[in-house]
Amino acid sequence: MFRLALLIWVVLGTTLAGVGVTIVVSNPDLYNQGMKLIPIAAIAGFVIAIPLSFMIGKKIS
Repeated sequence: MFRLALLIWVVLGTTLAGVGVTIVVSNPDLYNQGMKLIPIAAIAGFVIAIPLSFMIGKKIS
């Protein structure tokens, strides 16, 4: 199950990081602080994806 969760994490983390960066870039108020917020949004997407990938991996197995 760990390998399955790892594969899911790679895909889900990339997706959530992309969503976070898109939110920062598309919002003019957040875009002004983009150099600081874009890495935070990307890291947050990957961190949030960790427990989600284990939950999805359990449901698939």
